[in-house]
Amino acid sequence: MNDSGRRRGSGARNRFPDDTRSEEAARGEAAEPKRSKPETPEQQARDIVYRLLAARARSRGELRQSLLRKGIDEDVADGVLQKFVDAGLVDDAAFAEEWVHSRQRTQGLGRKALGFELRRKGVDGHLVEAALSTVDSDVEAERARELVQRKLRSMSSLDYTTKMRRLVGMLARKGYSEGLAYRVVREEIERSGDESPDPDLETP
Repeated sequence: MNDSGRRRGSGARNRFPDDTRSEEAARGEAAEPKRSKPETPEQQARDIVYRLLAARARSRGELRQSLLRKGIDEDVADGVLQKFVDAGLVDDAAFAEEWVHSRQRTQGLGRKALGFELRRKGVDGHLVEAALSTVDSDVEAERARELVQRKLRSMSSLDYTTKMRRLVGMLARKGYSEGLAYRVVREEIERSGDESPDPDLETP
């Protein structure tokens, strides 16, 4: 073999080890997991909001407080929440109306208690009033009546005045107006066969 052939052969042999090292390095790089970029504050805020909304509907005020508790900056929280509002994913008016009917149905709450809960959740006053205006007065009275009937079953040994005081107090704590509470309680006590000691006593 002439010198040029030997040089070509030598060059070919010398090239393989270098190629092998390059392939091994490439395999090593491929085996290393790619490092994901850290989330921006906006991404963190969006993730938090999505998780909270996946559990149940929430008011904007509730979501904002949750974001701030988790260390999200106020400006970031407000900006992210506005995007959710614009997309229709956060709607305080719809939330308030659904909350009112759900809590009235499941907990038997009256308007005062419902309004208090919504305001505590950061819902604006005009939206609270709009939601409360959707409560049917007959439905509210019937729900109060059901609560009284259930409680009366365990009060057979009590006198009329004690029953009246305790039942009216119960409805007041549930957020029912004084007038509605007295009317419903009086009717249900008398329907159970217990007469008022003062027939001239007027409902406030």
